[in-house]
Amino acid sequence: MIESSDRTPLARSFFDRPVLDVAPELLGRTLIRMTEDGPIELRLTEVEAYAGESDPGSHAYRGRTARNEVMFGPPGHAYVYFTYGMWHCLNVVCGPEGKASGILLRAGEIQVGAELTRRRRISARHDKELAKGPARLATALDVDRALNGADLCDGPAAPLTLLQGRPPSLDQVRNGPRTGVGGEGAYHPWRFWIEGDPTVSPYRAHTPRRRAT
Repeated sequence: MIESSDRTPLARSFFDRPVLDVAPELLGRTLIRMTEDGPIELRLTEVEAYAGESDPGSHAYRGRTARNEVMFGPPGHAYVYFTYGMWHCLNVVCGPEGKASGILLRAGEIQVGAELTRRRRISARHDKELAKGPARLATALDVDRALNGADLCDGPAAPLTLLQGRPPSLDQVRNGPRTGVGGEGAYHPWRFWIEGDPTVSPYRAHTPRRRAT
């Protein structure tokens, strides 16, 4: 028997903790995206932690910039960035204000609004692929830079909200190296996922980009 999902919103205090405490506890939570066409609900199955100025893999490693400003703000907000000139990625800011850290939402299971996400993810062969990977997740949920800084603790009418959901048991949670991260941060085991869930994205090691000659 599957336990019912808890519809209680996560409090800001949940996010106001060290990133490595928050990240695994995001698994199983319900992310609601309110769109003009209706709500989309996603159960988080894979996330990645980034520890700010102490983490070479983080956008905040070299300090505050116009791009990463939101990461230094209050916890419980969305940090959305644009990458490779074509994709958006959705992160959740956590930790105390002024100390940048965030969690990349890598994958999830669409539980409500699959018909809305299929319009944006027409290349998905199965529903389990709708949000399988961070760029796919953002595309499926219609997330772009307009949602950068959105408050996830702003109530049920907010564009993004995180609910208590249905966290997995501890023996279902796995962790390992982050996907595509190179350099000093390559082997930090800060990617967390629900073991055996078909929506979790495959691990890919960092591949250095070749410069044109």
